[in-house]
Amino acid sequence: MRRIAAMIVNRPYQDAVAILAYAPSPKARTLLKVLESAAANAEENHNLSKNSLYVSKALVDTGPKLKRWRAGSMGRAMRIRKPLSHITVVLTDRPPGGKKGG
Repeated sequence: MRRIAAMIVNRPYQDAVAILAYAPSPKARTLLKVLESAAANAEENHNLSKNSLYVSKALVDTGPKLKRWRAGSMGRAMRIRKPLSHITVVLTDRPPGGKKGG
């Protein structure tokens, strides 16, 4: 998922949505939901337009692992680990590399 997140960093919101919508990985769908949620939060809480947003950061960190057991051969128990991720997407209203001062 980190590879997919790296593809959308420093891009406008509309371009990032297009990249994730047509990416062949099912992980891109999850990242698309997080991106759309971040844009909705920026629009609702900070009165920003979706057309002016840029993806400044997209982080995927490791989360907890769910540990499960499954029956193995000869009556043994085999461990199954189901890793989870913490996904963070940061949107800004200025283009990447833009100067802050005048």
